Amino acid sequence: MNVGVAYADKFKQVWLKLEVPDDSTVLDAIKLSGLLEQFPEIDLEKQKVGIFGKLTKLTAKVEDGQRIEIYREITADPELVERRDN
Repeated sequence: MNVGVAYADKFKQVWLKLEVPDDSTVLDAIKLSGLLEQFPEIDLEKQKVGIFGKLTKLTAKVEDGQRIEIYREITADPELVERRDN
């Protein structure tokens, strides 16, 4: 089955399409994508993951056509950051 895996750091966005076995989990797809090697700062024990913008677990089974997303940690609290008016 075909899925997408997406990740963005401060400088670059990556969205890879790949084929994974039918019984794959979110973690399996992320490992097969090669993103963990490309972005060694990814820490799946701390960072959240989702499918199409909804949080999910690494053990969740993926379905054909889904987009798996690896989310970065929030570096600034939006409640504390001053609002910018342009």
